[in-house]
Amino acid sequence: MEKVLIFGAGGFVGSYLSREFLEHGYAVVGSDKATRGQLPPEVAFHPADLLNAEEVESLVNAVGPDVVINLAAISSVGASWGIPQTTIEVNVVGALNILEAARKAEKKPRILFVGSSEEYVITEQAIDEETELNASNPYGISKVTQENFAALYRAHYGLQVYCVRPFNHTGVGQRDSFVLPSFCKQVAAIEKSGQPGTIQVGNLNIERDFSHVKDIVRAYRMIVEHDDCRAIYNVGSGTAYNLTELLQYVTKLSHQSISIEVDPARFRPSDQPRICCDHSRITEELGWTPEYSVYDALKEMYEAFLNA
Repeated sequence: MEKVLIFGAGGFVGSYLSREFLEHGYAVVGSDKATRGQLPPEVAFHPADLLNAEEVESLVNAVGPDVVINLAAISSVGASWGIPQTTIEVNVVGALNILEAARKAEKKPRILFVGSSEEYVITEQAIDEETELNASNPYGISKVTQENFAALYRAHYGLQVYCVRPFNHTGVGQRDSFVLPSFCKQVAAIEKSGQPGTIQVGNLNIERDFSHVKDIVRAYRMIVEHDDCRAIYNVGSGTAYNLTELLQYVTKLSHQSISIEVDPARFRPSDQPRICCDHSRITEELGWTPEYSVYDALKEMYEAFLNA
C-alpha cells in the first residue's frame, strides 16, 4: 500500500483529495498548521507549520511517504494583492521546505505542486500548456516561481516533482470569499429568510473556466501516478462560464425575489476578462475528462448553505 502525505490537508480541497486517494487504496496522512478540517476519519493527521523547515523535514522522515502533495497556499488572487509578502512566503518558501525535506530524505517521494491558470499571459483564447507564462498578480507570480524551483530540483537532484495548472474549481466547503460560494451563501440566506432580498457582487463581466473539485482531485491522482514528471498538465472544464449566467442559475434556485447590487470594493486591481482551459494534453495522454459540471457544484453548495 502506497502512502501519500498531503500538506494543507485541512483546507477546502484536502478532504476531497484524501477521499480520492483512500478510494484508490492509498494510506493517507494529512498535515496542516492547526486543524484537520473535514478530513475523513481514516486519515492520520499530524500538525506541522509548512514555513518551519525542521517540522516539515521531521514529518517527511517520520511518515516516509511515497507521494507528497502540497495544497497549502495563499489560494486567492484577491487576497494576494493585499498580502504579497505572505503569498510569496507561503507559496514559494513553503514549497522549498518540502523540496529540501525530500532532497534530504532517505526515501525520495514523488511530489506534486499545484500551480494555476493565473500563471499564463492574459489571452482570450483557450489556454494550453504552450501558452506563454506571464503572471499578472502576486498569486500567479508565486506559482510560476514555485514551478521554477520544481524544475531546478528535478534537474539538479533528480527528484520526481510533478506540476499541475488547475483552472478555477469549486464545491461544498470552499470559503465564501470566493465568488461562487458567495453567490450560493447569499441566495440561500435570502431563501431562508422567506422575504425578497439583495445580494452583493463584484465584477460580473468576466468569464471563467470552473470545474467541480471532484474532477480536479481525480486529475491530481492520475498525474502523480504517471511516469513522466516533466509533463505539465492543465486541468479544467474546457468551458468559459459567464458569471452573470452562473448567478442567474443560483438565484433561480430560490423562490424569493432577488435583486443584484454591484459592490466596487469586490473588484480586483487586475482581472482577466476571459479564462478558458484547453485540457487536450491530459485528456489525450492520461484519459482524464470532466465527470461533473459547475452547475452540479452550484446546486450542492446552495443546498449545503440552505441546510446549514
